[in-house]
Amino acid sequence: MADPVAMPQLDTGTRPSVADQVFEELRRQVLSLELTPGTKISEVEVAKAMGVSRQPVRDAFYRLSKLGFLLIRPQRATTITLISAAAVMQARFIRAALEVETVRLAATRLTDADLVALDAILARQREAVDHRDRATFHEYDDLFHHDICARAGVAFAWDLISENKGHMDRVRLLTLSFALEVAYRDHVRIFEALQARDPDRSADMMRAHLNRIVQQIERIRDANHEWFADEE
Repeated sequence: MADPVAMPQLDTGTRPSVADQVFEELRRQVLSLELTPGTKISEVEVAKAMGVSRQPVRDAFYRLSKLGFLLIRPQRATTITLISAAAVMQARFIRAALEVETVRLAATRLTDADLVALDAILARQREAVDHRDRATFHEYDDLFHHDICARAGVAFAWDLISENKGHMDRVRLLTLSFALEVAYRDHVRIFEALQARDPDRSADMMRAHLNRIVQQIERIRDANHEWFADEE
C-alpha cells in the first residue's frame, strides 16, 4: 500500500465473523473514497493493520473483487478499481426499478407516524446541508431511502438495493460536493408526494431524483478523471 490508510483493530471474539468485519470495513473505505480508485493494497499490510490473519483478508479481497471494487492480479499489485461509468449506470437502473415501485407502494401504505419519522430524517439532512456536512447527509440520505422501503413493508427491496448500489455510492459522495441542496430538495419533493398520498407523483419524484446522476457523472468525471476507467 503506497500511502497506508488507517485501519481499526478488530474484535476477533464477536460476531459477525472476522472475515465479515474485514469485508465491511474495506467496503466502507472503498465506498467513502478513503481508499481511492487506483490505490494499491496488500493482504499482508491490511492483516497487520487490523490485527488479523491473512485468511479473512484474502476472503474479503475475493468478495470485493467479485463486486468489482478490487482488481486482483497474481504476481502484481492488487488495486482498488477505477470507477466505471457503465457500472454506475447499471446500479442506477437497478435502484430506480426497485425504488420507483417501492415509493409508489409507500404512498398508499405509510401511516401518519411513518411520515413524522421521515420528516425527522429530513430535518437532520437540512442541518447537514447548512453545515456542508456531506458524510452526515449521506448517512441520512441512505436512512431516508431505507425507511421508505421498510415502512412500506418491503424491507427486502432495500437489501437488494444495498447489494447493487455500491458503484453508484462512490460517485454519489462526489456529487454532494456541489449538489447537497439539490439532493435535499429532491427528498422534500418525494416526502410531499408521499404526504399527499399520491402514488404517481411519488414515483415521478423518485425517478427524477435517481436520474440526476446521469447528468452529474460527466461533471464528476471531468473533475476526477484519474479515478475513472477509460470506457468505450
